[in-house]
Amino acid sequence: MTEMLFPPAAPKSIAVHDEAGRYPVNRIFCVGRNYAAHAAEMGNEVDREAPFYFLKGPHAVQESGTVLPYPPGTADFHYELELVVAIGAPAFRIGADQVENVVFGYGLGLDMTRRDLQARSKDKRQPWDTGKDVEGSAVLGPLTRRAAFGAVAAQRIHLALNGQIRQDAHLSDMVWSVAEIIADLSRLYHLAPGDLIMTGTPAGVGAVTAGDRLEGGIDGLGGITLTIGRAEEGSAA
Repeated sequence: MTEMLFPPAAPKSIAVHDEAGRYPVNRIFCVGRNYAAHAAEMGNEVDREAPFYFLKGPHAVQESGTVLPYPPGTADFHYELELVVAIGAPAFRIGADQVENVVFGYGLGLDMTRRDLQARSKDKRQPWDTGKDVEGSAVLGPLTRRAAFGAVAAQRIHLALNGQIRQDAHLSDMVWSVAEIIADLSRLYHLAPGDLIMTGTPAGVGAVTAGDRLEGGIDGLGGITLTIGRAEEGSAA
């Protein structure tokens, strides 16, 4: 047996509705600018030639219903509600007509973003990692198996901040469909069970502060909630 110099990180997982087993999380692929209205509110245009992506690591996983401390290094922390697609079978260079066979299920996610750091990276033409790949920034609700949810169509997607609706759209507003996204990603990566895809956010994103509560929903899926906590104090070993 290989000796580890220190204990490896515990695997991250999320709940599945009405099941005892949990879905282990590997990679989290995020689709950028997949709702035209959101791209416009951020001063961007949609690239209709192909989707584009950024990634979050498992360290970003935060479960729905928890308290997320306000992160360090930012004064402009934003919410983005999204449909999450969970992969359930290997997929490499598949067509859009084969996608149904590789989807395990669907859920809700919040792509929490240090917007000021993302904007600074954009201005300098640098990667978005410090703005997007943040500890606790992939807030995930329980998954619903594909057969129980059915097809992704025109289901409503909505988010309230402290009881006030801020995001309200339909999944049919996505520029790139779930099938198109998975087929495209499968030409770039060997997709595998444990991979999640956050499919982009509608217009209405905005900042949160300590004490704020987010509540989101998609027709046919369980909801998602998050409370923003106070920033953590520094510590040393």
